[in-house]
Amino acid sequence: MRPDDLSERLLDFAARTGKVVDALPDARMGRHIAGQLVRCCTAPAPNYEEACAAESRRDFIHKLRIALKELRESRCWIRLIIRADLLPKKRLDKLLDECTQLCNIVGKSIVTAKARSSAKR
Repeated sequence: MRPDDLSERLLDFAARTGKVVDALPDARMGRHIAGQLVRCCTAPAPNYEEACAAESRRDFIHKLRIALKELRESRCWIRLIIRADLLPKKRLDKLLDECTQLCNIVGKSIVTAKARSSAKR
């Protein structure tokens, strides 16, 4: 996967999740989750872009870790939406799968970058 491909997937994830946020019920739980989810789902794409322009391998790994952390938080909120029956599970299945795939991709990138960093020492 090229860096631009991952960047596009992260942007698509943010856009798709934004639509879910807008569909959440206007109740206390829905508003709380909406606020949290909109922040964490929009963070991975810019953090990945920053990683691509990192000043060092250490900086690259740090930015990727932030992107992964935000993806994992997004996944948690999506799972809570399903668990609390705020939106139909069927509507969120593909989004949840994409989030998990993105977590795996970014996580593997971190492992690879750390291994390369260790090999240079």
